[in-house]
Amino acid sequence: MYSRQEASVLRQEFWRVFGQYMSPIASSEGERINWVNYKTGEKNILIRTKAEGKKAEVAMELSHPDPLIQQIYFEHFEKLRTIFEDTAGGDWNWLQHIQEEDRTVSKISVTLEGASIMRKEDWPALISFFKPRLIALDEFWNLVKHTLEQFR
Repeated sequence: MYSRQEASVLRQEFWRVFGQYMSPIASSEGERINWVNYKTGEKNILIRTKAEGKKAEVAMELSHPDPLIQQIYFEHFEKLRTIFEDTAGGDWNWLQHIQEEDRTVSKISVTLEGASIMRKEDWPALISFFKPRLIALDEFWNLVKHTLEQFR
């Protein structure tokens, strides 16, 4: 069992190590990118990585404060599902209007069970889980981000 501070240091170390591991990898557009804190350029569309407890998650989150606009975004992404699955694979969960923390989000996510950021021996499995999925989300995002111009 770790103290709160020890756990925080271990989490920070994992994300630093992961960031260093990913830093030589360019985005699908050939540019340097911060994989740990991926920026889509759209305020309410986020690409997130989480590792909590004994599971990890990679997700594209739609979190517009207006529920109707969020629904329109999600429906738009559903229309792009074939492109998504061709790019990222078909093992993703498509969830509309779920409660996360203090907000309602829609998200496209995939989860790895049984790996903990608190066990260094699990770090290779976590990195192997995050890496291809983040690269695939980046590729998908760069293919479709221009389609959102109609909503601006």
